[in-house]
Amino acid sequence: QAHLAESGGGSVQAGGSLRLSCVISGRNPGRTCMAWFREVPGKEREGVAAIDADGNMAYADSVKGRFTISQENAKTTLDLQMNDLTAEDTATYYCATRETCLAPAWAVLKQSGRVAAWGQGTLVTVSA
Repeated sequence: QAHLAESGGGSVQAGGSLRLSCVISGRNPGRTCMAWFREVPGKEREGVAAIDADGNMAYADSVKGRFTISQENAKTTLDLQMNDLTAEDTATYYCATRETCLAPAWAVLKQSGRVAAWGQGTLVTVSA
């Protein structure tokens, strides 16, 4: 099973930027989809950004135009560039992989239950 480790979380003022990174190891070769999810206590974990196995990307409406997902190094690194942050972006962010993935990016975003491996999470706090 893949092992995922996030970094880059922290505290920032509204309007600021952060870049999250996720190092992925032990992934099975083949079609892998990757995504970032976030969770606020008391709310359901939600998809933020996803890349499907063909490289297509999808974003939650709330982050479109502000967040950019990218993968590097033969899919061993997954990044999330977050700009123009608001207090509503405060959450714990998790990277995730889904192997043998035939789903389009928009479906990966919606189907947290199909995730095969999660990182431990990294906290992002945005102050108003």
